[in-house]
Amino acid sequence: MEGHARRISTYSITFIPGLLQTPAYATSVFARAIPPLPRAEVDLRMAFRFQRQQIVRSGTTPYTAFIHEAALRMQFSGPEVLSEQLSALIKDSESAGISVRVVPFDIESLPGPSENFVYTEGPVPELDTVQIDISFGCPLFDTPSDLASYREILTRMAAVALTEEGSRDFIRSIKKEIESKYE
Repeated sequence: MEGHARRISTYSITFIPGLLQTPAYATSVFARAIPPLPRAEVDLRMAFRFQRQQIVRSGTTPYTAFIHEAALRMQFSGPEVLSEQLSALIKDSESAGISVRVVPFDIESLPGPSENFVYTEGPVPELDTVQIDISFGCPLFDTPSDLASYREILTRMAAVALTEEGSRDFIRSIKKEIESKYE
């Protein structure tokens, strides 16, 4: 989907979005799969993830990642992996075309669903697509009513999320907190 997108927006409540994950973090997320994935499958998924990340990191496709505070604190493989991931997230957020916006715990109410999703804008609005991450697959939605709902969710998310600079500061504070607890 990313290869044909005009713009990509994601919302993640449980983990850092795949398009911004470090190799160590992504490997630890894949290691949690049930049933466990064979090493060859993890390697294949990592290679594919790296290809997808290049689309975002090239700066040609604007990318906005709304990340819930819970995802910033979730440790899949310990504090060192998370600290490295948060550093990479800060660096990515300073790159052209990448916007990282944190949705903190203390907002009045969550303006959207409780599952992670990706909204890709196609070359024309009729080709927009939403992918939702659920435990047993990744369904796609593209009906006009579904797309309108998710556009509204993204608008509301933008209204409650921290600014880009505020998000970087917030991520730095979480990183510092994690490092101080486990050093």
